[in-house]
Amino acid sequence: MTLLTSYPPFLDVLWTMAVFFAWIIWFWLLITVFSDLFRRRDASGFEKVLWMIFVIIVPYLGVFIYLLVNHDGMTDRAVREQQAVQQQLDDHIRSVAPASGTEEIAKAKQLLDSGAINQAEYESLKAKALAAG
Repeated sequence: MTLLTSYPPFLDVLWTMAVFFAWIIWFWLLITVFSDLFRRRDASGFEKVLWMIFVIIVPYLGVFIYLLVNHDGMTDRAVREQQAVQQQLDDHIRSVAPASGTEEIAKAKQLLDSGAINQAEYESLKAKALAAG
């Protein structure tokens, strides 16, 4: 405790760090609010512009009021966006992933039933699928 009271530059450093981190957090909140404004489909362009003007003119109060008024909508939009991204990723993985052994055997069976391959070719494809899976 004596270090804090006897060394004023240390207090200056702590105060500067606190102000700097508060400034960074405010910019993060500002970017979050603006990105949510641009993502909204339920608000008109006029409403978005009014929110942007309000947030720019009265910075702290504007950001905090936007967060209080739209917190549920922000969460819903963020969740929907993450689900859409996850669905796209899952679809891409399914499209590039190799087929499982049972799927390959089913395809080979369909080819056998349609007459495109004979029984020996079917057994060969089945053996390859079982060995790979």
